[in-house]
Amino acid sequence: MTPDLITMKKRKKIAMIAHDNKKSAMLEWARFNRDLLSRHVLYATGTTGQILATELDLKIHCFSSGPLGGDQQVGAKIVEGDIDFIIFFWDPLEQQPHDVDVKALLRIAVVYNIPTACNLASADFIISSPLMEEDYGRIINIKPPRVGK
Repeated sequence: MTPDLITMKKRKKIAMIAHDNKKSAMLEWARFNRDLLSRHVLYATGTTGQILATELDLKIHCFSSGPLGGDQQVGAKIVEGDIDFIIFFWDPLEQQPHDVDVKALLRIAVVYNIPTACNLASADFIISSPLMEEDYGRIINIKPPRVGK
């Protein structure tokens, strides 16, 4: 099977998600990177998106809150080819009511070879990469399910 090549354009489509205890860290990180983020298409789950849009005066396409299906909406956008990478500040010390949705989102991100930053350092590395300023061919190799034996 030949892998598919999906081109991330220079103007990236970025999903931003933060659990409650990480929203202030996300806001601080986004404020520091506001100028760079403003050159891309931004998506976010519910409250995170509202906070970022209000505080940073940025246009952000908001999904539902994570526990109300927002993480699943991000996953659907990945499958549709509408998300290039994820900045997801999740709280590893706090159990989430929607842990299964978070796991499903991270699984889809891996299946579709989506760069995913789960902490400040990885977000800094992704956002400062020279690949942010150019088209990039992301390879996905999804094998079709086997029918029968």
